[in-house]
Amino acid sequence: MNIYFFDTSALVKRYVDENGSNWVKDTTSEEKNNPIILSHITWVEVLSAFTRLNREKKLSESDMDESIEIFQYDWNFQYNSIEVDDYIIQSSGDLVRKYPLRAYDSIQLASALKLNSIFLITTPSAYQFVSADKRLINVAQNEGLETINPNEYE
Repeated sequence: MNIYFFDTSALVKRYVDENGSNWVKDTTSEEKNNPIILSHITWVEVLSAFTRLNREKKLSESDMDESIEIFQYDWNFQYNSIEVDDYIIQSSGDLVRKYPLRAYDSIQLASALKLNSIFLITTPSAYQFVSADKRLINVAQNEGLETINPNEYE
């Protein structure tokens, strides 16, 4: 069993069909019972992605509402989230000074790195950072994380 930290770019693929969706749906299925960890900010990022796709006419109003409802259920019953604390905020600031990252991407990565230090001790090589953002994947690898880009599986 692997432990996955999903950033928003990868998690949205569970709810909106796009390249990489099959891998994400399989990995996050309840049958697989893989622990899925998210940063607490993922809630607003996913809702933002759904509403943006709706405004761009890539997701109908009814599909958006259904996606939000399913995401709410998964958030409440399947996912584990890590709170954004002072350590993560400080680490995020350090990351944006070191790399060309967007603010929320730096929070996602700082959250994943905080957990990585724990999982390196308890379950080495079982913890993986999942993102569909190539730039974020590259930075995560530079910071020592094992990474998966679901876009590479379709």
